[in-house]
Amino acid sequence: MAIFNDTGNFVLFDRKFEKIWESFNHPTDTLLPTQVLEKGVVVSSRVSSTNFSRGRFQLSLKTDGKFGLYTMNLPSEHLNSNYYTKETTNTGKQLVFNESGSLYILRENNEMDMFSTESASIANYYYRATLDFDGVFTKYSYPKNPTKDSNWSVVWSIPDNICLQRFAYGNSGVCGYNRVCRLDQNKRPLCECIRGFSLVDSNDEYRGCKPSFLQSCVEDSKSSAESRYTIEEMKDVDWPSGDYEILQPYDKEKCKEACLSDCTCAIAIYRENGCWKKRLPLNNGKFDTTAEAIAFIKVRKSDFPLENPSSSSSSSSSSKTKSQNVLIIAGSVLLGTSLFVNFLLVGGVSLGFFFIYKKRVTRSQHDKEVSRLNLRCFTYKDLTDATDDFKEEVGRGSFGIVYKGTLKDTNEQVAVKKLDRAFQDSEKEFKAEVNVIGHIHHKNLVRLVGYCEEGEQRLLVYEFMRNRALAGFLFGDIRPSWNQRIEIAMGVARGLLYLHEECSTQIIHCDIKPQNILLDESYNARIADFGLAKLLLMNQSHTNTAIRGTKGYVAPEWFSNMPITFKVDVYSFGVLLLEIICCRRNVDIEIGDEEEAILVYWAYDCYKEGRMDVLVGNDMEIIQDMNSLERVLRVAIWCIQEDSSLRPSMKKVMLMLEGIAQVPAPPNPFVFGPNNSSFI
Repeated sequence: MAIFNDTGNFVLFDRKFEKIWESFNHPTDTLLPTQVLEKGVVVSSRVSSTNFSRGRFQLSLKTDGKFGLYTMNLPSEHLNSNYYTKETTNTGKQLVFNESGSLYILRENNEMDMFSTESASIANYYYRATLDFDGVFTKYSYPKNPTKDSNWSVVWSIPDNICLQRFAYGNSGVCGYNRVCRLDQNKRPLCECIRGFSLVDSNDEYRGCKPSFLQSCVEDSKSSAESRYTIEEMKDVDWPSGDYEILQPYDKEKCKEACLSDCTCAIAIYRENGCWKKRLPLNNGKFDTTAEAIAFIKVRKSDFPLENPSSSSSSSSSSKTKSQNVLIIAGSVLLGTSLFVNFLLVGGVSLGFFFIYKKRVTRSQHDKEVSRLNLRCFTYKDLTDATDDFKEEVGRGSFGIVYKGTLKDTNEQVAVKKLDRAFQDSEKEFKAEVNVIGHIHHKNLVRLVGYCEEGEQRLLVYEFMRNRALAGFLFGDIRPSWNQRIEIAMGVARGLLYLHEECSTQIIHCDIKPQNILLDESYNARIADFGLAKLLLMNQSHTNTAIRGTKGYVAPEWFSNMPITFKVDVYSFGVLLLEIICCRRNVDIEIGDEEEAILVYWAYDCYKEGRMDVLVGNDMEIIQDMNSLERVLRVAIWCIQEDSSLRPSMKKVMLMLEGIAQVPAPPNPFVFGPNNSSFI
């Protein structure tokens, strides 16, 4: 039985009418009157005004009785020191939002430490207290007899000015890196990119801002700083941490010149006869009229090109020279041969120019298409220089080897995949990757930076993932935490869901495995290597193609000449999910026990026999959360069902992993039988 009380509390009862669960004990971002927050219970903000996923701000009454607001370094569980705390002499035992609308901390000695009391009667107003996505804990009221202009009104909020709060070192602050925070008239933080910077992600402004140019000490040495940069001044702006050099005593002009001439300096702060030079990224930026500070921001001059266009112009002039040489040679031959031969030569030269023109038109159309995708076209020499003649190999993808490189003009680290011409389909593979990845953008997919198509050379340039492939992280000596592994699994699932259901062109990846899951600097999972991707039109549900993928991750339907659907990726994800659970490879012939050599068989046997603890190597962190382990293991077994109709969609997988949808006990995945259960 379930009851939704007038207070907003949703309560479940058993048959004896005893309470077994209530929503007030499991808050998200909001507290309501009559709700009591016990020690250790956490209130988490949402990501944004429209994204209700868990955000990076937390409120809690700690087990030591201290109330505070904190930030988390998502996707990990690392909690930074508080940016707000309520100082008292006695420790608290509860945070109480009483029926009168008052919010206070109830101390161990039963004294009340008030946040606020209300003069307006609760009979006339609704109240709520929300930890908003911007980190401000706010109490709101709404009239019970509203007019058409009625809205939720702010009663009070803490902290009073979040922009001026001190955040932990290394934390991005309220607004994200390279941004500045100021309060609006309602005491809400407004976040701004400074001149010369733009949002990293227009869909998630709190990821911060990126510079529209990158400095390079090598490039800056080729000309004077004054010719390349100008200094913008902003008053009452400061970034309190991140200094790498302090010059004192110093005047304003010297401070400005010091940053301008230093190729590692992005911004200098001048205050109190001192100069603080700072590198990127800048954290916890704020407007502060009491600081009496001036920010000197280095900005590249608009008339100074970011890239040297000589490569494209030289290519064009080279083409013109070749054409002129052909004409000169043809003319010389024509003067010294018979009329018949001249006729043949004229025809041959004309035909040759026709094909040259046709090739240029085709290439021009291809270049326009790629330009529309915002991809950069590199020369082969560009990438030879960037990779130091392909010196450092960082991995092997489908049909090619991946090298680490650094672009000389922007100093950006990249991963360069050099396709192997020995494979017959490599040119088709190249075009498939460019067209597929160029059109898709998602936080759990690796971004394609550009490409090279020069002669027989075919190369793809991706953003570089600092923490390399999941395989090295998962199968190393140190076992990642359970929460970290689950976040990685969720990231892969989100990426696949995007490919399967949210792209304008639906995509089957066809080769999901740990080597094709890369980890960025925050250990977010990013799906890579679309060389085997199979595209479907929106009105298609399956395709027929030759076997693709990697042994051990390939779904059974590949071998039975059956139509290929998105469920092949679901199967591969299930195998990957088992590897994430157990921190071991799918096939490990070095294991002495033959029953354990094949992970998918061993995992199901352990599940069936109730020996799930054996799968995780008696890891106490996971064993203390067996419900979570069983849920994730059940999801994996559903995914590896040999009968593809029994496998869930990636949307269903996401709901089950998040705990929103129930995960029923799965059948034996290795025996075909009647479809007594299915997922859509």
